[in-house]
Amino acid sequence: MNKSTKKFYISSALPYVNSVPHLGFALEIVQADVLARYHRNLGEEVFFLTGTDENGLKVARAAEEAGVEVGKFAEQNAKKFQGLKQILNLSFDDFIRTTEERHIKAVKKLWQLCEKDIYKKKYKGLYCVGCEQFYKKEELVDGLCPEHKTKLELVEEENYFFKLSKYEKQLRELIESDAIKIIPGSRKNEVIGFLNKGLEDICISRSTERARGWGIDVPGDKTQKIWCWWDAVINYISALGYGVNDKRFQEWWQNNDNKLHIIGKGILVFHTLYWPAALLSAGLSLPNKLFVHGYLSIKGEKISKSLGNVIDPYGLVEQYGADAVRYFLLREISSTKDGDFTIEKFKERYNSDLAKGLGNLIARVLKLAQEQDQELKIQNQELKTQINKTRGDHKKALDNFQFDTALKSIWELIGFCDKYIEKEKPWEDTENKSSIINDLLLAIKEIAKLLEPFLPETSEKISEQLKTKKSEPLFPRLK
Repeated sequence: MNKSTKKFYISSALPYVNSVPHLGFALEIVQADVLARYHRNLGEEVFFLTGTDENGLKVARAAEEAGVEVGKFAEQNAKKFQGLKQILNLSFDDFIRTTEERHIKAVKKLWQLCEKDIYKKKYKGLYCVGCEQFYKKEELVDGLCPEHKTKLELVEEENYFFKLSKYEKQLRELIESDAIKIIPGSRKNEVIGFLNKGLEDICISRSTERARGWGIDVPGDKTQKIWCWWDAVINYISALGYGVNDKRFQEWWQNNDNKLHIIGKGILVFHTLYWPAALLSAGLSLPNKLFVHGYLSIKGEKISKSLGNVIDPYGLVEQYGADAVRYFLLREISSTKDGDFTIEKFKERYNSDLAKGLGNLIARVLKLAQEQDQELKIQNQELKTQINKTRGDHKKALDNFQFDTALKSIWELIGFCDKYIEKEKPWEDTENKSSIINDLLLAIKEIAKLLEPFLPETSEKISEQLKTKKSEPLFPRLK
């Protein structure tokens, strides 16, 4: 790869390994995969990172409940997340686990660089194990955690604190000026609203006793474990060789102004305030963009093990295929708002858009094109105009993280092709029959190309069928 090639660094958030993957995380990782593939298609050099957050009290407690040693428990679940690469046809370049030695070294190095802003004090506060964070009383909803709707634990102990308040003015300037660009704008306003309340210093360690002995030791103090959130966000640089491979770290982080984090709305403050503040303290470069997606619910309910409504992506893919699952998540769910999954909605999308829409068009055209030699140019001006419009709409949508809009533009082209067939009737022995079929074949070639970031396997199948002129059902209709 040419050294002058533009670099694009993209990361997902790290899911906790207190349980196996569910469809909500699949939404995020598939969105990230689309962007990674899109930027590769633009000719950029891409580094796509994901992994697992394995430290913290919630993981230790989940292991206890399962009756499994915590290290073994974390590894079992981490393998399930890593396995999504094959299941969902993901293209990530690295998978970081926060229990790896390369990560631990980076965490300790960053802590030491931030020591001028770290101090120890006794503290008493309300703690949510689910969020792995303290809350103030005024932040609660009906006395419960605003995220998990559960009672909080009263914790009193001596811990290390980070001087977040010291960086309030700097963070405000970075966010208001879009030096750290938060997408969508509504999430930026949310962060500014948080800043308007004033920043307080944050607790960044837990007693080793309360942490069940699980986590990364505070440098020089084995009685304390580093707060799992402080440790987890460092994955974005530990995976780039921070503290181990300086050349790679310099190229991809320090000297790269094309760095994107994809996160869910519930962890907005950690990524827009706590993480940049730590980087400022350590004198390191900052991320450039944060894309924030909403939550996925199941039949209108939040995904929860206690409600028994967790959808296993492994099972869904096994039954319907990776591209069908990818399509639903990307087309049905708005990229920045909450969305809902039901099997009824899934089947409806599958049958109308994939089986009838895309699959039917490919089958119809290939049936007409058995003896067709393909030319290189589209003759019909209206079809040519529609393809150019679709390319423009597709690019604009992906540049703005609007996955559903990008797919909608492709399906508008599919619809246009269907109307073109009905209007021109290429099954009849007309004078320009060959030209019509050729135009349609070239349009399908373009559709396959535009689909590649979203449905990579389907894109490849279409390209293969265009070569052989043999049509096989892409998406057999569901009953």
